[in-house]
Amino acid sequence: MKPFLYIMSLCCTIVLSGCATSPPAEPENLCSIFKENRSWYKAAVNTREKWGVPVHVPLAMMYQESSFKHNAAPPMEYFLGFIPTGRASDAYGYAQAKTQTWDDYVRETGNSWSSRSDFDDAMDFMGWFIYKTNKVNGVSKWDAKNQYLNYHEGWGGYKRGSYKAKKWLVPVAQKVDNRAKRYAQQYNTCKDDLDSSWLWRLFFG
Repeated sequence: MKPFLYIMSLCCTIVLSGCATSPPAEPENLCSIFKENRSWYKAAVNTREKWGVPVHVPLAMMYQESSFKHNAAPPMEYFLGFIPTGRASDAYGYAQAKTQTWDDYVRETGNSWSSRSDFDDAMDFMGWFIYKTNKVNGVSKWDAKNQYLNYHEGWGGYKRGSYKAKKWLVPVAQKVDNRAKRYAQQYNTCKDDLDSSWLWRLFFG
């Protein structure tokens, strides 16, 4: 019985790995990202409608966090250069969400079947976090820089100004903000096409 269960588990792992979406070929261009992965656009629109979050902000943050890799995780740390001691944190998936924060999201939203390696769930999580940041710390949902600082430091850390002691972090947050602005400009040029129905694209696209 055990060999059978092992084989079934292995087969499921292989199938799920094969279904995982590869990172987009042109991650610097939001239009290209959505045209390559139409389901990602649907997830982004759902997030916008549910949480009132502009599509370009969570995408810019996600790119910084995981480079759109479904199984992204912090690098392994080593003792004496060769003995693995674990990872710096338990952040995982598209959104690099930590387990405790993800559990808070699940508890508040009831999305109990969600997965950090699922793009739709990761987008919903980021929409929830950006929405909460606006409520807790008064940061605009369009302010990618300070949204990212909250995302990185947590709501309490941001309120205490913990990011000010990390000289490297503010430039990274500015980088996210710059990318979000580029994404917004790009999105304005392709939004109508992305919003058009599949039938319209079939005959006129």
